[in-house]
Amino acid sequence: MNAKNFLVSGIVGGIIEFFLGWLFYGMLFKDYFPPNENMNMLLIFLGCMTVGLFIAFIYTRWAHITTMMTGLKSGAVIGLFLALYYDFFDNAMKATADIDCKVIGLDILITIVMTSIVGAVIAFVNGKMTNKK
Repeated sequence: MNAKNFLVSGIVGGIIEFFLGWLFYGMLFKDYFPPNENMNMLLIFLGCMTVGLFIAFIYTRWAHITTMMTGLKSGAVIGLFLALYYDFFDNAMKATADIDCKVIGLDILITIVMTSIVGAVIAFVNGKMTNKK
């Protein structure tokens, strides 16, 4: 694994994840996902960086993904599993029995779209850095 490719593409992916989260959750779908007054933006940013680095690790270490289309498709699969994991556990811990399946479905779709885009960007950056050698 090329550590430089991993770090650069992962950081770029994390930054894209952060801004896509703001766009989708903070702007486009804020009625479905209202902001919490106790949100910690540093932890949100670190979570986004973690996702970017996670995808970059998979792409650079195991899968050697360097094209946008492959990155988009792989990002969608990763996003599906991450969304299912998160939404199942998040809703299992709710104090109320009111589980809104439409919101869960929307969150899964948003996560798939976001990680698809992040995956494509990470693959693009990884590909550009790999082809320079």
